[in-house]
Amino acid sequence: MPLIEQYLKKHASKFESTLFEFLRIPTVSADPVRKADIAAAAQWLADLLSRLGLNSRLIPTAGNPLVYAESPPVPGMTTVLVYGHYDVQPVDPLSEWLSPPFEPTKRDGYVYARGASDDKGQLLTHILSTEAWLATEGRLPIQVKFLIEGEEEVGSAGLAQFLDSDVEQLACDCIVISDTAQFAPGQPAITYGLRGIAYYELKIHGPNRDLHSGSYGGAVTNSANVLAKMLAQIVDERGKIQVPGFYDRVLGLSDRERTQLSLLPFDEKEYWSQLGVDGGWGEAGYTPLERCWTRPAFDISGLTAGYQGPGAKTIIPRMASAKFSFRLVPDQEPEEITRSLETFLQELCPPGVRMELTQLASSPGMVVSLDSPYFDAARAAIEHGFGRPPIFVRSGGSIPIVSKLHQVLKVDVLLLGWGQEDDNAHSPNERFSLADFHRGIRTSARLWRELSRLRQA
Repeated sequence: MPLIEQYLKKHASKFESTLFEFLRIPTVSADPVRKADIAAAAQWLADLLSRLGLNSRLIPTAGNPLVYAESPPVPGMTTVLVYGHYDVQPVDPLSEWLSPPFEPTKRDGYVYARGASDDKGQLLTHILSTEAWLATEGRLPIQVKFLIEGEEEVGSAGLAQFLDSDVEQLACDCIVISDTAQFAPGQPAITYGLRGIAYYELKIHGPNRDLHSGSYGGAVTNSANVLAKMLAQIVDERGKIQVPGFYDRVLGLSDRERTQLSLLPFDEKEYWSQLGVDGGWGEAGYTPLERCWTRPAFDISGLTAGYQGPGAKTIIPRMASAKFSFRLVPDQEPEEITRSLETFLQELCPPGVRMELTQLASSPGMVVSLDSPYFDAARAAIEHGFGRPPIFVRSGGSIPIVSKLHQVLKVDVLLLGWGQEDDNAHSPNERFSLADFHRGIRTSARLWRELSRLRQA
C-alpha cells in the first residue's frame, strides 16, 4: 500500500482541517436550539461522502436524520458497516473550558473541542481512510457502508426505529465502530464485550403530606427508612445481588479470558490513587478489572427524601425515591430482571407505604468470540497503524445501540477505539490526540486491505 501511505502523509494537514471544520458544528442533540446545526452536520457528512464517490443520502427519522453511504459491492468479498455518530454532549459547565468548545484548539499534540474524541474524530478516521483508497486506487478492496446517526447521546430512538423497520440495506459481514478507547497511552486495544444495563427509579409513597416526626414518629411508616432498607437488601456484604434468578443466565469467565485479563498491565494501587480512594469493594472472588468488565453490578445513582436544606427540620417525608442500575453481562435479559426485581421489592414493602418502580433504560450486554477471523484482521491492521499489537479488553460501560446492531444484523462487532480514557468525553476540555487521529486513519486504511483477505461469510 505504498501509494496510500504516501497519500496519508501528504494530506495529513488537510485531514486535520477537515476534522476542525466538522468540530465547529455545534451538534448538541439534547438542545432543541441546535436543530439547524444538527441538520447542517448531517448534510456536511452526506456531501463529504458524496464527494468521495460514495452513494450517499440522508434518511429522515422522527428525530435527527441518519446519514447513509456505501461503496459499490465487491463480489465475493467482505462487506463492512461502519457505525458512528455526529451528535455530541452538552458543553456545561462552560466556565471550565480553557478554550471555546466549538472552536478546535491545538495544545500539546491534542485538539480540544466538544466531540473531538466522542465521536467525530474517531468516526472521521474511517471516512478519510476511504478517501485515501479511492484517491489512489480508484476503488476499495471491499464494500464499505456508513451508518451515522445524530441521536446517540440522547438514546438513538430514530436509529432504533429504523432498525426495527428497514435493515436490508445494512446487510454486512461485520460492523466496525470507533467510539471506545485504547487500554492506555501507547497500548491499543480491541474491545470484544460490553456490559448491558437495566436502569430504574423506585419511589416509596407514604402519608399524604410531610409529618412532624415528634407527633407521628414510631407510628407512621417512614418512606425514607423503607427505601434505605429495601436498597440495602438488593446486595449482600459479599457483593452478591439478591434478586431471585439474577445469576441464572450469567456466563462465567473462561480460563482463557481470566488468564488474558491477569496479564494486562494493570496497577491496582495506581488505579485507586487516581480515583482518590484507598481501596474498593465488589463481588468477592474477582479482581477489579473482572468486576468492571465481566460481572454484574448494582449501583445507586441518586437518592431523594425529605428535608435537605440548612439546619434541622424534623419530618417524616411523604415520599422517598432512588435511581439505580444493574450492569448486566451476557446472556442476562433486562426484562426478566425487571419482573424478578419488582416481585422482590414488593415482598420487602411494608404496610403504610406504596412502591412505584419505573424502568428508565435497558440494554443487554454483548460479547464477541475472540476466535472471529475479523478480529485477526483488526489485530494486523492495528499493529500496522500503531506499531504495536492490540490487547483484547472488555468494557464495563454500555452502548445500547451497539447491542441492538449486534442483535439485528447478527454479525460480529469490531470495537476499535483510538481515544483514551482521559480524553474528557462528556466533560469540559474534551480532547483527542492528533497522533492517534492519524494512526487511526492509517489503521483503518490497512483494515480494508486485511478484510479483503477474507472471503464473504
